[in-house]
Amino acid sequence: MSATMTLRTAGPAEPVRTSFWAKLGSAFAMFRNAKSITGLAILGFFVLVAIFADVLAPFSPTKVDNTARFQAPSAEHWLGTTHIGEDVLSQVIHGTRGVIVVGFLAALIATVIAIVVGVVSGYLRGWRSESLSALTNVFLVIPGLPLIIIVASMVEDAPLVLIAAVLGITGWAWGARVLRAQTMSLRNRDFIQAARANGEPLSRIIAVEMLPNLMALIAASFVGTVTAAILGLTTLSYIGVIPVDTYNWGTILNWASAQGAFRQNQWWWYLPPGLCIAAIGVALSLINFGIDEYVNPRLRSAGERARAMKKKGLDVNDAVTAVRPTPSKDSAV
Repeated sequence: MSATMTLRTAGPAEPVRTSFWAKLGSAFAMFRNAKSITGLAILGFFVLVAIFADVLAPFSPTKVDNTARFQAPSAEHWLGTTHIGEDVLSQVIHGTRGVIVVGFLAALIATVIAIVVGVVSGYLRGWRSESLSALTNVFLVIPGLPLIIIVASMVEDAPLVLIAAVLGITGWAWGARVLRAQTMSLRNRDFIQAARANGEPLSRIIAVEMLPNLMALIAASFVGTVTAAILGLTTLSYIGVIPVDTYNWGTILNWASAQGAFRQNQWWWYLPPGLCIAAIGVALSLINFGIDEYVNPRLRSAGERARAMKKKGLDVNDAVTAVRPTPSKDSAV
């Protein structure tokens, strides 16, 4: 009797529900591989330089020293001086702030718009989804750089915040298109259907159920937009669209080109900002490669296999994997 009662009272084990913070933590597991960590370390270095530029710079970027014009790198001026004696290292350090601010601000604006338009249009159906999709297609074909040139010509001394806003508003469409496609595949999953059946509001379904599963694509879209914004800023600064008194790496290259530093082989003026652009591009690419490796199951399994082979002392590039013989019983005896 007691056994029967025990069987009746014992029900099925309740499923363990994963909390929102656990989902969010697993979503950021994409940054735990070696590529992402290396890229984040390089990017973090530039962010710290931008934050503490006033402390790190040995001189003011506009300080003129008439006795040290076109001076090569020395103990006093580590990266040399310009045609009027300005310290190049101080200009590069202060120029980092403009690059980081524009890159991250433009990426933040573009990512927020991409999430709202892409996820909502992917979850909804009917004319509302098609209208948002048509809006995305329109912004996909709008060229960003010519629009910024027009805006900069209309606004005298256009601030970097305005440039970042224009870059963000014109750079969200591709991320929204990718998020829409992924959201359309998620809206028919069982956990989304269960949340809808329970009467969950649209805001909670998107914020709690969908966004943690889209975090890898959102991060990849953010990183790609940062790269495009930095390249756009330096390009516009180099061609003289952005005011030259607003220091960033592009304006340093603009001044170097205008004063003949390329012709006279004054490498200390144009090479450091060029290397900084390349370094931050490499950092963002490594982060993007790390995210791609996390998202793509084939790349992730290949990376895990390569790391396992390295731990065993095997060469990953060998065409034929070495097989270690298993000792027989006779040899063991």
